[in-house]
Amino acid sequence: QLQLVESGGGLVQPGGSLRLSCAASGLTADQAAIGWFRQRPGKEREVVSCINSEGDKFDYADPMKGRFTISRDNTKSTVYLQMNSLKPEDTAIYVCAADLTTGWCNTADYEYDYWGQGTQVTVST
Repeated sequence: QLQLVESGGGLVQPGGSLRLSCAASGLTADQAAIGWFRQRPGKEREVVSCINSEGDKFDYADPMKGRFTISRDNTKSTVYLQMNSLKPEDTAIYVCAADLTTGWCNTADYEYDYWGQGTQVTVST
């Protein structure tokens, strides 16, 4: 069993930054690829970024490239999402998910076995 807990969300002004954390607990946490997804108001869930279990392969959705950075610290079983140059359209609930089956960076949500509860990010003046 794997549990995921997100933190770091909040209210930030346009152009600001936030760092989200996804803390994983469970014996196999370090074997999981982690994906970040978001759900914006009135929109379907979309992928934000992913990182493989070893932390050396990652990917970003096009709107996030150059602004977001994903990383992981397996000694802490935590994956981070550094978000810079935030825009109002980044307002969403951000959720992390774990793929224990492949350990690969996947952008498809159906590849993920475990999901956190999410953290709210609001970008507004």
